[in-house]
Amino acid sequence: MKDFIFFITTFSIMLLASAPAPAQTASEIIKKAEDKMRGDHAYGEMKMTIVRPTWQREVTMKSWTMGDDYSLVVITAPARDKGAAFLKRKKEIWNWQPSIDRSIKLPPSMMMQSWMGSDFTNDDLVRQSSLTTDFTHKLLSEAVVDKRNCYKVELIPKPGAAVVWGKVIMWIDKKEYIEMKVEFYDEDGYLVNTMYGKNIRLLGGRNLPATLELIPADKPGQKTVIEQLSLDFNAKLSESYFSVQNLKRIK
Repeated sequence: MKDFIFFITTFSIMLLASAPAPAQTASEIIKKAEDKMRGDHAYGEMKMTIVRPTWQREVTMKSWTMGDDYSLVVITAPARDKGAAFLKRKKEIWNWQPSIDRSIKLPPSMMMQSWMGSDFTNDDLVRQSSLTTDFTHKLLSEAVVDKRNCYKVELIPKPGAAVVWGKVIMWIDKKEYIEMKVEFYDEDGYLVNTMYGKNIRLLGGRNLPATLELIPADKPGQKTVIEQLSLDFNAKLSESYFSVQNLKRIK
């Protein structure tokens, strides 16, 4: 009897050890991807290149973020834009313009407007909406993007959520939860923009896309490229740092 009990116990442990891990839900995949890109206290330096059929220009900037509720971006070049700053503080979005010596609170109606003349919007800059809490998630399939096996997940805005898109489809690396490709659709289901994560490398101790390329669907020869020059997920920040008063002082 003792031998029999021992056999059953051992066999059960072996079955548990060899059983496949429970399948992840689409929401769990999205949360891991969002957590990978976001830091509780992060500082970064970036270069944005705006490409048009007949010209292009570069903008460099610094950014600070704290969780979901606080972010601050200041332009460092070119000279004509230097010092302009953008602040997200919970549900409020502020813009400081040195040329008029004034801070302006952006209304929700301006969130879809172009940011700094690029293909990104004001909402993209501060990501006012949360991929985890403001959308429902559905795992569509699996696919390969840039030689990486990815989950393909559909995100639909929840009723009443402060979301500017009608639908978002994301391709997320299965191994490291990197956002490899994202498609943004309007409320009528038309594709507006496609964003690609490229040049994966170590940034702030995490493997992340060093380059984000945003391509409009209906504007041939046009795109915006953001290069992450440096990233620190251990920046020492406090809530008071993200104040309207600090907008004009930040450099």
